Amino acid sequence: MKLAFIALDRLSVSKANMRHGKAPPDVSDILPTVRKRGVIQSLLVRAGAVEGDFEIVAGSRRFHAAGLVAAETETPASACLLPCGILDEGDDAAAIEASMIENMARLDPDEVRQWESFTRLVKEGHSPEGIGLTFGFPELMVRRILALGNLLPRIRDLYRKDKIDRVTVRHLTLASKAQQKDWLALYDDPKAHAPTGQQVKAWAFGGSTIPTGNALFALDGFAGPIVADLFGEGGYFGDADTF
Repeated sequence: MKLAFIALDRLSVSKANMRHGKAPPDVSDILPTVRKRGVIQSLLVRAGAVEGDFEIVAGSRRFHAAGLVAAETETPASACLLPCGILDEGDDAAAIEASMIENMARLDPDEVRQWESFTRLVKEGHSPEGIGLTFGFPELMVRRILALGNLLPRIRDLYRKDKIDRVTVRHLTLASKAQQKDWLALYDDPKAHAPTGQQVKAWAFGGSTIPTGNALFALDGFAGPIVADLFGEGGYFGDADTF
């Protein structure tokens, strides 16, 4: 990685940045410092599609704060230079890690945002154990966050918007996709009642949940379905009659 000063108008926020999105981030806490001293801590960037342009992997809030100060002082974007560390080309996994490490050190993102970033790292070949070592998370915690991938996108969105609570969403990870669609139908029906909290588990298993810990036989030889519960201990037999 090499260091350089790059003009504001040659920078844009990368999609690898955890805070990439349509809405500008809240910079009210750092704006006074940027007004007084400018941007001191280097942004992490990588080469963009156009020669001379760079994508911001970590540091989007500093970038937006610098943009506001430039507008306030009527400084041309081409004359506003920001300190940047330029990552090597082609290392998407390193870019995602850099963004996550920086953002988690300052402000914990919501679990859905963590899931999006962890999923991208898995696609880059990282294991849950490796992700945990990188960010100082227990492997089980990483697997719990990755379990949100078992949910339909709309359920994840409801969770992100605090429309459903954490206990409900964790039990919905045990439900099949068909059951999740049924749950959403109940949620949307003003005359129906969608189960919430601990009720979701009983609803998903037809009112009967048998923990695998109750088995008096070796699970390796059991041919029936077993549903893993990453948020509890062990799992459950998916078909009580088979048990």
